[in-house]
Amino acid sequence: MTSDSRISPEKLEELREAVLPLVGVQFTSLLLPALALPDIEPSQVGTIVGTLMDALIPHLDGVADVGLTKHEGTLGDREGYPDYRHDTLGLRVELKLIFVDNPNIRMKKPPTPREPSARLTQKVTVKNVNPAIDAMLCIAYQLQAAADRSDSVTPTVIDLGVFSMIELVQARDKRLIDSGGRWFGDYETPCILSQIGRRKKQEGLPLDTTTYGRKAAEGKDYNEDTNFGKLKRIPHSQLDAFLHRHTGGS
Repeated sequence: MTSDSRISPEKLEELREAVLPLVGVQFTSLLLPALALPDIEPSQVGTIVGTLMDALIPHLDGVADVGLTKHEGTLGDREGYPDYRHDTLGLRVELKLIFVDNPNIRMKKPPTPREPSARLTQKVTVKNVNPAIDAMLCIAYQLQAAADRSDSVTPTVIDLGVFSMIELVQARDKRLIDSGGRWFGDYETPCILSQIGRRKKQEGLPLDTTTYGRKAAEGKDYNEDTNFGKLKRIPHSQLDAFLHRHTGGS
């Protein structure tokens, strides 16, 4: 952690006002044929457009300059953190995209209810978050009819929210610890109690904290948390309120 001070609500509001022109923007370079949508699941849309939207936001035509430029990243090129910097405000910004179903567009429905997949992964920890200048930008988007192509739809920004990154990271990690989980290594791998581990804990037996498994069949007391950091599971009231508007209750 590189600073003890926290990003202020006033600074977050400045950032929100700066990026607010993104609401209503259509990513017209990402057209999807309307005829194909009944054979496409929402999760597939996220895979298709997520990386491209991330790259396009600093280069949108016809939008007031929102001040975001790509950050060089501190974790390498593929999953660099953070995504952007806002030089005018002196902030670093991580982007998360929330897909919102459009009831007017028929798409392929998954066999089970879909949990939003956006997550704050273990790549972002108290080790690389700067509490004073780091924020998360959540963009809710929806497929809507393209303004100039009646046969196509395009990702369209319908809402956005900004949040303190250090608050989200600490809330995420507290939930892990409070549920009996723990980090292995120096904030490297988040793990939860396995069925074996839960049983041993109930019986008052010591837990093996020297190793963890990736699958239940390995018989470890802890298994890697494959759902770690999902935004819907982070106990943060402001983030929860934003997600509730677009994805329903937790």
